[in-house]
Amino acid sequence: MTRLSSAFPADRAALVTFITAGDGDTAANLDALVEGGADVIELGMPFTDPMADGPAIQKANIRSLDAGTTTADIFAIATAFRARHPHVPLVLMGYANPMTIRGPEWFAAECVKAGVDGVICVDIPPEEDAELGPALRAAGVDLIRLATPTTDATRLPAVLDGSSGFLYYVSVAGITGLQQAAQASIEDAVARLKAATDIPVAVGFGVRTPEQAAAIAKVADGVVVGSAIVEIIAQHGRDAAGPVREYVASLANAIKAARG
Repeated sequence: MTRLSSAFPADRAALVTFITAGDGDTAANLDALVEGGADVIELGMPFTDPMADGPAIQKANIRSLDAGTTTADIFAIATAFRARHPHVPLVLMGYANPMTIRGPEWFAAECVKAGVDGVICVDIPPEEDAELGPALRAAGVDLIRLATPTTDATRLPAVLDGSSGFLYYVSVAGITGLQQAAQASIEDAVARLKAATDIPVAVGFGVRTPEQAAAIAKVADGVVVGSAIVEIIAQHGRDAAGPVREYVASLANAIKAARG
């Protein structure tokens, strides 16, 4: 069992949370996610053109880049997090350019050194897997792929091939944070995906309230929440850890009760 695979319990959904590295007091906010009950943490790598992200995460990218955050800083944040939290899986999420500019082998090796468990690269489709996938797999780092409402039965095998850790189901076709998919469509999609793969299926994009999280937790292996947390950080700045912890705890409690 890897750190990531053991983070998805058999009896309830996992809570997967996202924040942007370098936005606010990242170390304190990461600790707040763990203290609030997050099972898996996605740490966003800020990028100048985050095409899959809505306004909240775009603004977080800008705040982080304006503060001078570099890839080296992100790996330092990850290394320090791993020292404080040896058992909580950490996933880097971002775009191809920062991950491949020094070569995929360099990036994979840095992930291993920093204790990063998995990588989500938004803009490398399965057809271009050679750009990053082989290096990550050779290093034992999970490559987590995205499936969307437009991923049909013809395309799904390509998405799943070489995918590990968990499958991230993007429940709406569009950008992060703005829309919430209909529950019935999520249930249908999760059933279809789970029939095709043994890896956990986590659902995200647009999840904001404990009620939404609980509804998804009834059917999916994981619930992903990002923009709503990033908005709390935008509101509270470097004092966001307390409000982040409270919000994440409300999600974690709802998810734990969902299958009761």
